[in-house]
Amino acid sequence: MDEDRFNMSLRKFLKQVGVTSQQQIEKLVRESGSAEGGNIKVKMVLTAEGTDLNHTVEGEIETG
Repeated sequence: MDEDRFNMSLRKFLKQVGVTSQQQIEKLVRESGSAEGGNIKVKMVLTAEGTDLNHTVEGEIETG
């Protein structure tokens, strides 16, 4: 396995996940008013097709 190539590809994917996730959450909060004055409970689930990977990260985002 080419470690450098793998690392760059992984970082590119994670950057895309981070940027697009932030955009969607901001859109939810700003445009729909769904979390007015409160917090949003969020969950991110990571899977990899053809494997048994199933990683969940849960958290809370303060909006008020």
